[in-house]
Amino acid sequence: MAGVTTAAAEPTGPDGPAPAAAPTAGLSPAAGAANAAGAAAPGRGAAHSESTAPSESSAAGESAAAGESAAAGGKEGGVGERASRVGVDKPRRARGEQTRQLILETALRLFRERGYAETTMRAIAKEAGVAVGNAYYYFDSKEHLIQGFYDRNQALHRAAAEKVFAGEKDLAPRLRGVLHAGIDVNAPYHSFAATFFKSAAEPTSPLSPFSRESSPAREAAIAIFRDVVEGSTAKLDPELRRELPELLWLGWMGVILFWVYDNSPGQRRTRRLIDGIVPLIDRLVSLSRLRVLRPALRQVLALIDSIRRDD
Repeated sequence: MAGVTTAAAEPTGPDGPAPAAAPTAGLSPAAGAANAAGAAAPGRGAAHSESTAPSESSAAGESAAAGESAAAGGKEGGVGERASRVGVDKPRRARGEQTRQLILETALRLFRERGYAETTMRAIAKEAGVAVGNAYYYFDSKEHLIQGFYDRNQALHRAAAEKVFAGEKDLAPRLRGVLHAGIDVNAPYHSFAATFFKSAAEPTSPLSPFSRESSPAREAAIAIFRDVVEGSTAKLDPELRRELPELLWLGWMGVILFWVYDNSPGQRRTRRLIDGIVPLIDRLVSLSRLRVLRPALRQVLALIDSIRRDD
């Protein structure tokens, strides 16, 4: 897999360095007025007789009041300055997110048109109309672009799954809806999926769905299948309930592999596969509650646990 090996110059971001925080004034106008009032009080006392001069406790009270007023003024000024900075930062963050999405969408288009290995970060930046340094500011490498694609697809899959969850309570329709929704989300990228999969299938590749780099997207996907199970009315063995979400995700990886090489119109064979396996899974889950099958279930779960461990 071709990668970009030249180090990028230190990025400053598309909008330049963040402005330095304005220094907080030591005293606000309100605090200054309070201090002036405190200073005038002894003078007024001197105009009267010595017996009517303010007591030490009165002076201390006035001094404390002035100090509280100064602190309040300073606090108000600090809040105002922070609010002003937040107001400036919000448009900057919005522009930054737009630039990030532009780079990601451009990369995905070039991957489809030229292939993953043949597309460089420089080409992506040129097509997106941004400096190469800005492209590296948002994505350290092509691999990070794909991780961004993973994350975005998981967010879209989650949104589509929520619509399924809102209308279905039985396990089978929840699972079927989530699997079909996942295919819908990935459908626009089928044309370059096979080329991309050659890199993702490499065991040491950070693009592998089993890699450490892919763990956020992997955990997000497993969480969707956990909600398939937890929100359903299915009665499950406690141990199976704990392991089933990850098992369903592994099955989903098998469906995706089938989809990658499915050249039927609209990948309709993948759709038929989903419609065929969901009832089987639902049936197996139901049978797992039978006492006679519990020893076999324990053996399967123990095998999965031993494979998962890195002894």
